Amino acid sequence: MARKEKTRILFVCSGNICRSPAAEGIALHHFALYGLERKIEVDSAGLQGRYHARQAPDPRMLQAAAARGYDLGKLRARGLETADYERFDLILGMDESHIEAMKKACPAPLRPRLKLLLDFAPETGAREVPDPYYGTQQAFEAALDLIEQGVIGLVRESTERA
Repeated sequence: MARKEKTRILFVCSGNICRSPAAEGIALHHFALYGLERKIEVDSAGLQGRYHARQAPDPRMLQAAAARGYDLGKLRARGLETADYERFDLILGMDESHIEAMKKACPAPLRPRLKLLLDFAPETGAREVPDPYYGTQQAFEAALDLIEQGVIGLVRESTERA
């Protein structure tokens, strides 16, 4: 039996300019810290990503992430594509509305791949990462706090499997 080259993880939010690129950048950072960058591929997409296609993350998210040591500057928004359901092993939505929208488009046999990011951080007591887009800089900080915890939980689980 051939061994799979990489596990592929996709982070999804509404526009792919705030939460999901932050999750991608944080995951890239943490997977590299644990030497898993050759075993795990990460990407991000937005349900309405075509609206923001090829845009950099929101400047407020760039600033908040940079203050924590995460470089999101090279990331660009893209829309979620039908092929992503097949291509990615795990597709993590930031909130329940993302999961519901993806369930409608995702072939039934692949729906077990859909999860919330915060399923990997039950200690937070939260299920969803709130959208900071219409909020203050504090909203971006709060979103990053949750995203970091979700990603760290995901990395923890991934290192246990590696």
